[in-house]
Amino acid sequence: MNISKPQQRTLHALAQGGRIIIERDDRGDLIAAECVTRDGWTLSDCDLAVFKSLKKKRMIASRNGQPYQITREGLVNLRSQLDNRTSVRGW
Repeated sequence: MNISKPQQRTLHALAQGGRIIIERDDRGDLIAAECVTRDGWTLSDCDLAVFKSLKKKRMIASRNGQPYQITREGLVNLRSQLDNRTSVRGW
């Protein structure tokens, strides 16, 4: 499945324990989506379009009214990526 770079970044943040918090207006329509990492930082790549795309592809889901998290489908389609905190050097 094709996943854009912002979607990849969002899924990586979610796989490491982040959450997507949505905001609705008085009528219940979505007006904003914000991805918060496990460290409390806000991911700038995650916007309403990325949120809707990931939800449509069933890579994220909300359970019991909680913030959105990555699903098993999202984990399967996630490409591996080196962690930014480790330094790996080539031979």
